[in-house]
This record gives sequence, structure tokens and C-alpha cells, in this order.
Amino acid sequence: MEKMATETKESEGELVQEERCKYVILIGDGMADYPVGSIGGKTALEAARLSFINKLCASGVTGAVATVPHNLPPASDVANMSLFGYDPVEYYTGRGAIEAEAMGIHMNPEDVAFRCNLVTLSLKDNRIFMSDYSAGHISTEEGAEIIKTLAKEMPSRSFALYPGVSYRHILLWSGGPEGISTIPPHDVTGQDVTEAWRLYEEEPLLNEFLNSAVDILHRHPVNQKRKAEGKSVANFLWPWGQGRRPFMPSIEKEYGLKGAVIAAVDLIKGLAKLTDMTIINVEGATGYLDTNYKGKAQAALEALKDHDLVIVHVEAPDEAGHMGDIREKIRAIEQFDREVVGTVFNGLNEAYTKFKLMVTTDHFTPVALKTHAAGNVPFVIYDAVDLKDNPGACFSEKAAFQSSLQIKPGYRLMEQFIGKKHTAN
Repeated sequence: MEKMATETKESEGELVQEERCKYVILIGDGMADYPVGSIGGKTALEAARLSFINKLCASGVTGAVATVPHNLPPASDVANMSLFGYDPVEYYTGRGAIEAEAMGIHMNPEDVAFRCNLVTLSLKDNRIFMSDYSAGHISTEEGAEIIKTLAKEMPSRSFALYPGVSYRHILLWSGGPEGISTIPPHDVTGQDVTEAWRLYEEEPLLNEFLNSAVDILHRHPVNQKRKAEGKSVANFLWPWGQGRRPFMPSIEKEYGLKGAVIAAVDLIKGLAKLTDMTIINVEGATGYLDTNYKGKAQAALEALKDHDLVIVHVEAPDEAGHMGDIREKIRAIEQFDREVVGTVFNGLNEAYTKFKLMVTTDHFTPVALKTHAAGNVPFVIYDAVDLKDNPGACFSEKAAFQSSLQIKPGYRLMEQFIGKKHTAN
């Protein structure tokens, strides 16, 4: 692999400064999908106008990548760990610990961190249903106010609550077990979750804590106001994705790169912290459909001035998939193409002659399922100094499946991208 620093070489008695290569990875979370009847049997990627991504395909290399090992769930934490170039089989412990890292929560070796959603549950015929895994995408300010109240009114030596972004929070269990059966709430939207809730009864200490929160949540001023406004209320805590703190080598040690990450969600920021990458926060980046697409792209171009690799993550397509809204998903993908991929591609061409740009997604989030699904996902790699001639090439699930380039295991995609063999630890 060529060095990522600007080098000075001697050529015919003169010192010549060689331009270093820049690397950018753009991840549209959950973009992959199944064919949808209401849009003519196309997927969201096939129906979307992908002016810039398909331009990359016409001059780049396309393929499919197995981001999720067969023995792990098709979750964002697993898939994005692969895209960062790390083997989930070796490093994955659970989502909660990764997000706790992003939030700067200290974890002792015996601690277990849960991702903890504020959710809306409803009762019907003595059964419990998951009405909304996000409590109506409650605002960050509202969510923080609720979590701080719970932490104050339910002091515990075993449990600690930490506010995060919107409905996404952390429950830390000091000395807790890892082997509890939990279910991601976005996997069961609209479904009967009575049995899933009863799983918490297997751990009496945790069950008591969660039930103690119910009364506080029902009478909380934030929920009273939301109810009066006709909004979903955050009436339950739903912990899941538990794990102890993982230990991962830095991106510089593993791949010889100085890296930066731009994302709105703690999961991606946690992966960045665990691999010693710079986290760049962008004003207006929400992790939702209204995120600041162009701001993320502009921040990426700025970060390249003193970084070798920049990873930009956009959550919006995944959120639309969880909503089951194909139109919103197409809209999110088109904004990603236009405002993120287009802005970055144009900026790279203006500033550099030597760069590589990769566009990919982490997993399927079919609108028909409203949750994640397994499957190899598409990617395209554009190399500014090694242009290909692939007229008519496009970015889609079908095209990826038909490609001769199939990357498995998924963490090897980073090697394919930067041209460096993975260093075994």
C-alpha cells in the first residue's frame, strides 16, 4: 500500500512532492431493499434517480459485499463494523457498548451496556403491542428530560441511565449478565410483544427497574404534553443489544490511515472512538429524514485536508425503511445521491487528482418488513487514476448480485478499497 502522507522524492536531482491519495466512504444506511409492487416491482435503489452514484458505476468497479457474518444478526452495528474494516466475529460484543463509547460512558470490565429505547407500547386484550419503537421520534431535548428524571427518581447502585439522541439512550448495568435474550424494538413494530417483554422477567433486578419506570413515564410532563398534542408518548423503556466494552486496534495501526467519521448516530461515533478516528459533528445532522445532507458532505471535504480517510454515514434511508414508507425511502436515497455523493464527488475532482471514492450500504431494510434483513449489499469503488469503461452500469441489488466481484467476509472490502492486505492481530 502506498503511504498516506505527502512524500518527497528525488527525481533527476530535484525534490518532487508526491500527492497523497485521499479515501472517502459514503454509507447510505439501509438502502438495500426488496422489489416493491407499488413502484412497478422495483427496489428503492432501482426507482431512485441516482445521477452521481451511477456515474461512479460507469467509471468504477461494482460488486456485492457480505457485511453480516452468517452467525450474527443483520444489524447496523455488525454491518458497519465490517464496513470500517473490522471482523465482527472477532470484535463484536453488542450495540450498547459501542454507543456507550460514543457517549463517553466509562465501562468497567464487569459492566454491561444496553441500548435503551424510549418506546410506545399499547395494550389490547391483555396483550402488549409495539406501537412505535421510537416514541414518535421524540426529540433529543424531550428524551433527555425524561431520562434525567428517571435517573433522579430511580437511584440505583446497579443501574445507570444516560441520555442520548432522540429515542436512543443507554442503560448501564454494573455487574450485569450478557446472556439475556432481548429483541430490537424496530424488529417488532406493530407486533404483539407480550412474550418479548416477559423475557425481562427472567432477570428480576432488571424487571423491577423497568417496571418502576412505568409510573414515572406515564405522569411525566413531557408525555402529558405530547399526549395533549396527539403525539406518541414514551411510556416504556426497552433495553436491548447488550454487551461489554470491545477492544479494537486503531485504524492507523490496522490500515495505516488517519481517519475521520461524520455521523449523527452514536453507533457510528462509537465505532470511530473505538478505532481512534476523529469524530466530526455537523450542525443539523439529526439521524433522521431531515438531516443536513450537504453539511455532512462539506464537512467531509474539509476533513480531508488533514485526514487520509473520511467515512460519512447517513441514517435517513434506514429510518424510512423502518417506517415502511417507500416514497420517503426513495426521497432519502435521492438526497443522499445528490447532496452527499454529488457534493463530495465534485469537491474531490476540484481539489485532488489522486483519490478513491466508495459508495455502499450496510444492510437491507425492506419497507415490507420494516426491519433489517440479511443479504449481500451493493458497493461501487471509483478510482480517479484508474477509470473504467462500464457504460450503462448502475447501482442496485440486482446488479450487485450479478457482479463477478463478491467480497466475503465483509471486512475485506476495506482491503479492496485501499489496496492493503489486512493485518492479522
